Amino acid sequence: MRFTDLNLNTALLNALSGLGYTTPTSIQSKVFAPAMSGADICGIAQTGTGKTIAYLLPCLRQWKFTKNEAPEILIIVPTRELVVQVVEAVNQLTTYMNVVTVGVYGGVNINTQRLAVEQKVDVLVATPGRLYDLAMNGSLKLKSIKRLVIDEVDEMLNLGFRTQLKNIIGILPERRQNLLFSATLSEEVEELMQWYFTNPIKIEAAPVGTPLENIQQAAYEVPNFYTKVNLLKLLLAQKTDMQKVLVFVASKSLADQLYEQMAADYSEQCGVIHSNKEQNHRFNTVKQFKEGVYRFIIATDIVARGIDIDDVSHVVNFDLPDTAEQYMHRIGRTGRADKNGIAISFITPKEELMRTSIEAFMQYTIPVWSLPENLDISDRLTDDEIPKVVMKEISAKIKIKEDGGAAFHEKSAKNKKVNFTMSRKDRMMKKYGKPKTRGQKPR
Repeated sequence: MRFTDLNLNTALLNALSGLGYTTPTSIQSKVFAPAMSGADICGIAQTGTGKTIAYLLPCLRQWKFTKNEAPEILIIVPTRELVVQVVEAVNQLTTYMNVVTVGVYGGVNINTQRLAVEQKVDVLVATPGRLYDLAMNGSLKLKSIKRLVIDEVDEMLNLGFRTQLKNIIGILPERRQNLLFSATLSEEVEELMQWYFTNPIKIEAAPVGTPLENIQQAAYEVPNFYTKVNLLKLLLAQKTDMQKVLVFVASKSLADQLYEQMAADYSEQCGVIHSNKEQNHRFNTVKQFKEGVYRFIIATDIVARGIDIDDVSHVVNFDLPDTAEQYMHRIGRTGRADKNGIAISFITPKEELMRTSIEAFMQYTIPVWSLPENLDISDRLTDDEIPKVVMKEISAKIKIKEDGGAAFHEKSAKNKKVNFTMSRKDRMMKKYGKPKTRGQKPR
């Protein structure tokens, strides 16, 4: 099937042709017709299979110009980077259409975005938090929404946007089309569809948990962090095809630590990105990587989802992720749009259990490659790798025997009373202050 076989208008076909797209991916071809029918859609496909264009094409094909200034298409995504990417994709597809697209996200001045959404908007792309803030302060009107798209919904729920999503859906018009896209179909996603979707059509481009056929996977078994560093340097030096490489690490501190080690040899060719970096730094790093200035970037899982970077040649799992699903999202950054890619994992003995979990999830055994003969196996350990021996401190209490003697203790106050007999006359005197008699004696 080609894009010309779909019911697309001339403007969209010309835009696709200008982008060099001729053949739709699996998810794009499967989603188009059901989405054009107006049905609610639940699209399940791995990252990198073209989900963005899959939902944009039917939405833009059904869009019609109107003088109404409120948006008709609402696209909710989990991250700021993904907002920028989707806005760019809409602008590319609407080159020959008069569509106004606005993106809003947190971390920047809300007043600038408030002014933008108060003007004419046809397509609004937003993160949940900022979208809800703009709706609640009255700047954004959502009464004209005809199509709601929730992209990367599983990641959105993982990031804690469940309440915001429910609040946003609650203020949208009841009569609308819903399109939900996710890499995995969790119980929370099922529950969301059950409550807010009407008989959704489930479209699965690839079975969840299976490795993508066009991604070659491999693993190296290494002992520690510094051997991983040496291996990464060696592979970059020997493999000339590693021209656009995403290196994933487990934490922000490890990202900075690895960057320090790599910058000595690749200062002009590497970048680092994680959530502690400023927004402009993150945007610029992705831009430099896309344009080929950076040969590789070191990243946490913040870019494992959503960032559309074409022609990533390799994904290197410097550290294995915490979940098998996240492993799939990571390796999905290569082999995009039906192209071939390579995913390499560095695995220490501590990560063997995670490797087993990943392989069980995929029902696939990752091939293990032999370490290069000239690899320097380091015996240097990081602070986290140094074995810590915990000694239990036992403090013995020595009982000192004091000089003995007879047992003695003070009597309590009530036991110090002295018993004596008080006459009635004295009792009356004490009680009334004067003598009392029993009455006058008879004469």
